[in-house]
Amino acid sequence: MDKKKKKFRHNGQAILMIDFLKEFLEFLNERKKYWLLPIIIVLALFGVLIVLSQGSAVAPFIYTIF
Repeated sequence: MDKKKKKFRHNGQAILMIDFLKEFLEFLNERKKYWLLPIIIVLALFGVLIVLSQGSAVAPFIYTIF
C-alpha cells in the first residue's frame, strides 16, 4: 500500500485522473450501466462551459441560453 501511494505522488495528479477514468469505465462495463455515460458526459460539458465562461466576453450570451 505504501508503494502505491508513493507511485501516485511521484507521477502527479494527471495519473490519478487517468486511473480514475479507467476504473470508472471498467465499472460501467462490468455492471452494464451504460445509461450513466450520457449523464456524465452532459455534466462534464456543462462544467467546462461554466469554467470557460467565467471571465469571458461570451458570458452574457451563455446566460440567455438558460
